[in-house]
Amino acid sequence: MMKEYLLTIDQSTSGTKALVIDRAGRIVARGSVEHSQYYPSAGWVEHDPMEIYNNVIQSSHAAMKLADISPGQLAAITITNQRETAVMWDRSTGLPVYNAIVWQCQRTAGACEALKASGQEAIVRRKTGLMLDPYFSATKWRWILDHVPNAERLLNERKLLAGTIDSWLLWKLSGGRVHATDYTNASRTSLFNIRTLEWDQELCTLFGVPVDILPEVKSSDECFGYTDDSEWFSERVPVAGVVGDSHAALFGQFCFAPGSAKATYGTGTSVLMNIGEKPVEAGNGLVLAIAWNMSGKVTYALEAVIRTSGDCIKWVRDNLGLFETFQEMDHMLEQAPDNQGVYLVPAFVGLGAPYWEPNARAILSGMNRGTGKAHIVRAAIESIAYQVRDAVGLMEAETGITMVGLQADGGASENSLLMQFQADILERTVVKSEVAELSAMGSAYMGGLGIGFWASLDDVAIGHNSRRIYKPAMKSAECKRYYEGWKKAVATALYEAQAHQSGSGRN
Repeated sequence: MMKEYLLTIDQSTSGTKALVIDRAGRIVARGSVEHSQYYPSAGWVEHDPMEIYNNVIQSSHAAMKLADISPGQLAAITITNQRETAVMWDRSTGLPVYNAIVWQCQRTAGACEALKASGQEAIVRRKTGLMLDPYFSATKWRWILDHVPNAERLLNERKLLAGTIDSWLLWKLSGGRVHATDYTNASRTSLFNIRTLEWDQELCTLFGVPVDILPEVKSSDECFGYTDDSEWFSERVPVAGVVGDSHAALFGQFCFAPGSAKATYGTGTSVLMNIGEKPVEAGNGLVLAIAWNMSGKVTYALEAVIRTSGDCIKWVRDNLGLFETFQEMDHMLEQAPDNQGVYLVPAFVGLGAPYWEPNARAILSGMNRGTGKAHIVRAAIESIAYQVRDAVGLMEAETGITMVGLQADGGASENSLLMQFQADILERTVVKSEVAELSAMGSAYMGGLGIGFWASLDDVAIGHNSRRIYKPAMKSAECKRYYEGWKKAVATALYEAQAHQSGSGRN
């Protein structure tokens, strides 16, 4: 039977998609399932790993049924995933010992502050390219070891395994035969030395995470193993093309040249810029990461992380109930062509680059008696664009490279008002891919190249990656007025965070 298709699993913060992709690079069919979000305490965010795994099976079956294909027609399965989300599980039962602690979760902010106070941030940054922040995985794993009753016992019995979502899915889909991750996901844990390209024993000791429970690290285009789950597929299928979602989107946007950059507008937004084969020192809220490792060749990237973007729109819809459908939202925005001075700083789980203030909280400012629902919705949409401008400005200042234009992808990039406002507030062109699932496509390209589904990058169907171009249309003075209003609103949020910390310190 001819193996003419790839199946790509796109496991994101809000749900799981499965896409069937053919040799022409076309998405033949999709299946998708959302998963529950758990908020046990203020600033805490969790997912159920078993729900995510079951959703992978459900969405895969749905996509393959729509495509009318069998497992025997799959050349490989590829995986792209939400990064930093930490899972620990019992290797003897295949069950998680606790819910997955999501990348957004702030429960380990105190642990990170303690490590900073003891002077440890310099060594972490030097070896990993990351700052000390609860965003990353290491302190999440340590929290599970410290707070889950059976965790230490399982550790002592050598039954405990740790990994990010990709590792968890590889373990389950391979029937417990593969405990692995790729360089991109490993580089986001605070435990992986991005210069020596290995788990760092000194860092593992610092964070209290034993190195022997961590996964083997492989290049993104390697064959990681084979499926061995009869509930999923009746026959074994190779798994290749495992890569973190933002890195996959950078690849899927064909950002292969140093200086090329993209923004993935998801639950949060990752602004990522290719810097080539040599790492540079990152600072002022930027992080250094491995863009990808293919065939043993490492490409590095600088990243600015925005904690809340698309999730802000979801909050306005679900928590405030200001609209029900995105069509209704678009109609509301047409009725409010100006924000009338209303700004929403969506620091629901702190602020990321360039501020990196985990204790900041969301604020809505500038309202007057004439403020209506549409102005608040507009403020939520605009907050995404302001945060991306913050990130781009920081990258340019740190590298000296002028970003000529920005490649855009992800769910929120479907909103044309947001993309136009992004171009206006950046004062440069934004190129939005008409393929919404760029992370999935990047993963498919990597896996497909790795197993020989495509012979080279020239064979990847660039012609199918159609794009829409947004050019800046706002007058410079108006752009400046909007952005200055945003900076004042952020300053208020930062002031409140510092005042709260000072007040807590006096009690």
